[in-house]
Amino acid sequence: MLNKLAKHTTYIFSEDAKAQAEFYTNALGGEILSIMTYGQLPDAQKGLEDKVLHLSLVAAGVNFFMCDSIHEPIRKGNSINQCLEFATETEAHEAFNNLAEGGFIKDPLKPAFWGTLFGLLEDKFGVFWMITTEAAAEQA
Repeated sequence: MLNKLAKHTTYIFSEDAKAQAEFYTNALGGEILSIMTYGQLPDAQKGLEDKVLHLSLVAAGVNFFMCDSIHEPIRKGNSINQCLEFATETEAHEAFNNLAEGGFIKDPLKPAFWGTLFGLLEDKFGVFWMITTEAAAEQA
């Protein structure tokens, strides 16, 4: 059996990748690293010139990829949750509150029985987020 290491990067299909990426970088701190549009392709399809083919961003120190969905409509679903773990409660609260703006809080950010803060929300774009804090170091 081979042991392989993989780097996980979330790829989000969007109705408006630029606006959604701007929301995440503002909510979590970060920046859009690059944007390629369909108009940059050699044989650009008419009407898609401004649609995002590939967008790379960093938010809360995590790399994400995004694109505009052009082949099928976006359907909100609950099969994928983005989980962000923060070192401090202050950072967790700030991220949770920012992402919840215009969205829906499913479970408020609060102390969980396992010893960390934990909360669930759906942002205004239909993406589900789990926000938590690092577990405190066990005392000897």
